[in-house]
Amino acid sequence: MSLRHAVLGLLVEKPASGYDLMKLFNTSLANVWPATQSQVYGELARLADAGLVDVAAEGPRGRKEYTLTEEGLAELRGWLMDAQPEVHRSAALLRVFFLGVLTPEQAVEHLTQLAEQAAADLARLRELQKSLDWDNKGMLTTNGRLALEFGLRLHEMREQWARWATQQITADGEDLGS
Repeated sequence: MSLRHAVLGLLVEKPASGYDLMKLFNTSLANVWPATQSQVYGELARLADAGLVDVAAEGPRGRKEYTLTEEGLAELRGWLMDAQPEVHRSAALLRVFFLGVLTPEQAVEHLTQLAEQAAADLARLRELQKSLDWDNKGMLTTNGRLALEFGLRLHEMREQWARWATQQITADGEDLGS
Protein backbone atom coordinates (compact mmCIF):
# COMPACT_ATOMS: atom_id res chain seq x y z
CA MET A 1 0.00 0.00 0.00
CA SER A 2 1.11 3.50 -0.56
CA LEU A 3 0.09 6.88 0.68
CA ARG A 4 -0.95 7.60 -2.91
CA HIS A 5 -3.66 4.96 -2.79
CA ALA A 6 -4.77 5.94 0.69
CA VAL A 7 -5.35 9.54 -0.41
CA LEU A 8 -7.13 8.43 -3.59
CA GLY A 9 -9.36 6.16 -1.52
CA LEU A 10 -10.29 8.94 0.87
CA LEU A 11 -11.34 11.13 -2.04
CA VAL A 12 -13.74 8.54 -3.53
CA GLU A 13 -16.84 9.68 -1.64
CA LYS A 14 -16.39 13.46 -1.76
CA PRO A 15 -13.90 16.24 -2.43
CA ALA A 16 -11.67 17.24 0.46
CA SER A 17 -8.91 19.67 1.37
CA GLY A 18 -5.59 18.57 2.82
CA TYR A 19 -6.91 19.58 6.24
CA ASP A 20 -10.06 17.47 5.73
CA LEU A 21 -7.95 14.53 4.62
CA MET A 22 -5.77 14.80 7.75
CA LYS A 23 -8.91 14.67 9.91
CA LEU A 24 -10.03 11.56 8.02
CA PHE A 25 -6.59 9.99 8.38
CA ASN A 26 -6.58 10.62 12.11
CA THR A 27 -9.99 9.02 12.64
CA SER A 28 -9.61 6.12 10.24
CA LEU A 29 -6.43 5.23 8.38
CA ALA A 30 -3.95 6.33 11.03
CA ASN A 31 -4.45 2.96 12.68
CA VAL A 32 -3.31 1.08 9.59
CA TRP A 33 -1.37 3.61 7.54
CA PRO A 34 -0.26 6.69 9.49
CA ALA A 35 0.77 9.84 7.65
CA THR A 36 1.95 13.28 8.61
CA GLN A 37 0.49 16.53 7.37
CA SER A 38 3.53 17.22 5.19
CA GLN A 39 3.29 13.75 3.63
CA VAL A 40 -0.40 14.20 2.77
CA TYR A 41 0.06 17.68 1.30
CA GLY A 42 3.09 16.51 -0.69
CA GLU A 43 1.17 13.52 -2.01
CA LEU A 44 -1.75 15.75 -3.05
CA ALA A 45 0.64 17.86 -5.12
CA ARG A 46 2.10 14.74 -6.77
CA LEU A 47 -1.39 13.37 -7.47
CA ALA A 48 -2.43 16.67 -9.05
CA ASP A 49 0.74 16.71 -11.20
CA ALA A 50 -0.06 13.16 -12.34
CA GLY A 51 -3.66 14.08 -13.22
CA LEU A 52 -5.12 11.71 -10.62
CA VAL A 53 -6.81 14.52 -8.66
CA ASP A 54 -7.98 18.00 -9.63
CA VAL A 55 -8.26 21.14 -7.56
CA ALA A 56 -12.05 21.55 -7.44
CA ALA A 57 -12.09 24.79 -5.45
CA GLU A 58 -9.69 27.27 -3.93
CA GLY A 59 -10.43 29.19 -0.77
CA PRO A 60 -8.83 31.71 1.55
CA ARG A 61 -5.19 31.31 2.63
CA GLY A 62 -4.46 28.96 -0.27
CA ARG A 63 -6.93 26.28 0.87
CA LYS A 64 -7.52 23.83 -1.96
CA GLU A 65 -10.25 21.25 -2.20
CA TYR A 66 -9.32 18.21 -4.25
CA THR A 67 -11.52 15.85 -6.20
CA LEU A 68 -10.72 12.46 -7.69
CA THR A 69 -10.41 12.30 -11.49
CA GLU A 70 -11.48 9.35 -13.61
CA GLU A 71 -7.77 8.53 -14.00
CA GLY A 72 -7.39 8.60 -10.22
CA LEU A 73 -10.33 6.26 -9.75
CA ALA A 74 -8.90 3.93 -12.40
CA GLU A 75 -5.53 3.98 -10.60
CA LEU A 76 -7.19 3.11 -7.29
CA ARG A 77 -9.28 0.33 -8.82
CA GLY A 78 -6.23 -1.08 -10.62
CA TRP A 79 -4.26 -1.10 -7.38
CA LEU A 80 -7.13 -2.80 -5.54
CA MET A 81 -7.57 -5.50 -8.18
CA ASP A 82 -4.15 -6.06 -9.69
CA ALA A 83 -1.48 -5.28 -7.13
CA GLN A 84 0.32 -8.21 -5.59
CA PRO A 85 0.30 -8.10 -1.79
CA GLU A 86 3.46 -6.66 -0.34
CA VAL A 87 5.97 -8.98 1.24
CA HIS A 88 5.24 -9.04 4.95
CA ARG A 89 8.20 -7.89 7.00
CA SER A 90 8.11 -7.72 10.74
CA ALA A 91 10.93 -6.24 12.78
CA ALA A 92 9.27 -7.67 15.89
CA LEU A 93 9.35 -11.23 14.55
CA LEU A 94 12.89 -10.80 13.26
CA ARG A 95 13.90 -9.91 16.83
CA VAL A 96 12.12 -13.04 18.09
CA PHE A 97 14.37 -15.17 15.92
CA PHE A 98 17.39 -13.75 17.71
CA LEU A 99 16.10 -13.69 21.30
CA GLY A 100 18.65 -16.40 22.10
CA VAL A 101 21.35 -13.71 22.01
CA LEU A 102 19.76 -12.20 25.12
CA THR A 103 19.65 -13.63 28.60
CA PRO A 104 16.33 -15.29 29.44
CA GLU A 105 15.51 -12.31 31.67
CA GLN A 106 16.16 -9.86 28.83
CA ALA A 107 14.08 -11.98 26.44
CA VAL A 108 11.21 -12.03 28.93
CA GLU A 109 11.51 -8.25 29.34
CA HIS A 110 11.37 -7.79 25.57
CA LEU A 111 8.33 -10.04 25.20
CA THR A 112 6.62 -8.33 28.13
CA GLN A 113 7.11 -4.99 26.38
CA LEU A 114 5.56 -6.45 23.23
CA ALA A 115 2.58 -7.66 25.23
CA GLU A 116 2.16 -4.29 26.94
CA GLN A 117 2.38 -2.42 23.62
CA ALA A 118 -0.22 -4.72 22.07
CA ALA A 119 -2.49 -4.20 25.09
CA ALA A 120 -2.09 -0.42 24.79
CA ASP A 121 -2.83 -0.56 21.04
CA LEU A 122 -5.89 -2.70 21.74
CA ALA A 123 -7.15 -0.27 24.38
CA ARG A 124 -6.64 2.67 21.99
CA LEU A 125 -8.66 0.93 19.28
CA ARG A 126 -11.42 0.07 21.74
CA GLU A 127 -11.65 3.74 22.68
CA LEU A 128 -11.75 4.68 19.02
CA GLN A 129 -14.50 2.12 18.47
CA LYS A 130 -16.60 3.76 21.20
CA SER A 131 -16.03 7.26 19.84
CA LEU A 132 -17.06 6.71 16.22
CA ASP A 133 -20.52 7.28 14.74
CA TRP A 134 -21.35 3.83 13.40
CA ASP A 135 -24.77 4.96 12.14
CA ASN A 136 -23.15 6.67 9.15
CA LYS A 137 -23.37 4.12 6.33
CA GLY A 138 -20.72 5.57 4.03
CA MET A 139 -17.97 3.48 2.45
CA LEU A 140 -15.34 4.67 4.92
CA THR A 141 -17.52 3.84 7.90
CA THR A 142 -18.53 0.40 6.64
CA ASN A 143 -15.07 -0.65 5.52
CA GLY A 144 -13.42 1.24 8.37
CA ARG A 145 -15.40 -0.92 10.74
CA LEU A 146 -14.02 -4.02 9.03
CA ALA A 147 -10.47 -2.66 9.29
CA LEU A 148 -11.00 -1.70 12.92
CA GLU A 149 -12.18 -5.22 13.73
CA PHE A 150 -9.05 -6.59 12.07
CA GLY A 151 -6.93 -4.30 14.24
CA LEU A 152 -8.77 -5.31 17.40
CA ARG A 153 -8.27 -8.99 16.67
CA LEU A 154 -4.66 -8.52 15.59
CA HIS A 155 -3.63 -6.62 18.73
CA GLU A 156 -5.49 -9.07 20.96
CA MET A 157 -3.65 -11.94 19.26
CA ARG A 158 -0.29 -10.11 19.55
CA GLU A 159 -0.80 -9.63 23.28
CA GLN A 160 -1.84 -13.26 23.81
CA TRP A 161 1.08 -14.53 21.73
CA ALA A 162 3.66 -12.38 23.56
CA ARG A 163 2.39 -13.59 26.94
CA TRP A 164 2.48 -17.21 25.69
CA ALA A 165 6.01 -16.70 24.32
CA THR A 166 7.09 -15.29 27.68
CA GLN A 167 5.85 -18.47 29.35
CA GLN A 168 7.78 -20.55 26.81
CA ILE A 169 11.03 -18.66 27.51
CA THR A 170 10.45 -18.92 31.25
CA ALA A 171 9.74 -22.68 31.03
CA ASP A 172 12.78 -23.24 28.79
CA GLY A 173 14.96 -21.29 31.24
CA GLU A 174 13.78 -23.45 34.12
CA ASP A 175 14.43 -26.63 32.12
CA LEU A 176 17.92 -25.45 31.25
CA GLY A 177 18.73 -24.66 34.87
CA SER A 178 18.98 -20.92 34.18
